[in-house]
Amino acid sequence: MISVKQDSIAKKLNLSIATVSRSLANHPAISAETRTRVQRAAEELGYKRNAARDAGSNQKTKQIPIGVFVGIQPNSSPLATFPLILKGIQERAKSENVSIDVSFQDPTLFNPDARANPVMRQIREGKWRGIILIYPYSHKVVEALARKIPLVSTLEDYDNLSIDSIDTNHHTGIVAMINRLVALGHRKIGFVTWAYVTSGHWSTQRFAAYVTGIFANGLEFRLDWIFNVNKSAPDLSISEIANEAVRKTREDGVTAWVCAADHQAYQLMMDFHARGIRVPEDCSVTGFDGIEPPPSLKPVTSQRVPNETIGSAAVTRILNRIQHPKSHQRKILVETQFVEGATIASPRPLAGVSAEKIPTR
Repeated sequence: MISVKQDSIAKKLNLSIATVSRSLANHPAISAETRTRVQRAAEELGYKRNAARDAGSNQKTKQIPIGVFVGIQPNSSPLATFPLILKGIQERAKSENVSIDVSFQDPTLFNPDARANPVMRQIREGKWRGIILIYPYSHKVVEALARKIPLVSTLEDYDNLSIDSIDTNHHTGIVAMINRLVALGHRKIGFVTWAYVTSGHWSTQRFAAYVTGIFANGLEFRLDWIFNVNKSAPDLSISEIANEAVRKTREDGVTAWVCAADHQAYQLMMDFHARGIRVPEDCSVTGFDGIEPPPSLKPVTSQRVPNETIGSAAVTRILNRIQHPKSHQRKILVETQFVEGATIASPRPLAGVSAEKIPTR
């Protein structure tokens, strides 16, 4: 009987012999999908593995150490999304023979130029083969890291840096939310985001989608219905946002507020309640992320970001980047899923606000 060799499997699948060999040895640098294809083809062709060789190979195969830098303090808001991303990273790491080292790196304090910076020293010592970033870091920090080690960013894109990124499709999610509000009869819709010390592109991308939705539906666009987007205007604090949103709701008849994130939406809902505005009876509020509500609050109408999928994809990308450091940059967008929630309804005029005739479309 003629024994089947690895080159037969390689020809059948149009792969290199090296890829076949690594797949049969369950090497973590090869994707799980490719390994499954190779192992299935090997079984179909009757390939017999050399037990002694495989044992030696398995002894040599070590876990690939990957660092995960979370740009937030571990005791930060319970509404943070990073635990879900970490879950996706950890689940994928198990199947890829990858070890994960999670550390919380405050982006406002991280100085890559400091001689005593322990992270840069650990990179030089080879502690990690690659790093996954969660949440925005400054351009300077990311550029310094990218010169030293393969990087993949989640939830943030960095202009002019050849870094793979895994993010959500902000545009389609926000535009779909505007369309849903319009279908309910809303014609005056504002936009809320917060001012952050280390800001990312996500809030401006969601604002850009808001603008698209407003103009596509022929709605009124007012700069004074938009908070913390205009860089030439002073940033508003959370309490100032609440006061202004209440004033615009009562005086201008704004009937819905699109928040750039769920944690902002839940805060606005609490502030509205404290100021006598009911959600959604008096005013609708939407979010973005799809996270669970705090105790005593109704779930916000939102777009759920598949954070676990993003985390899983980040592991695949960092392994590919380690294996192919000169490959083209990849930017992957993952679609959101609408969350019905309980915070939007057809608009009704508040007491003291004159009702306007809603035009038919």
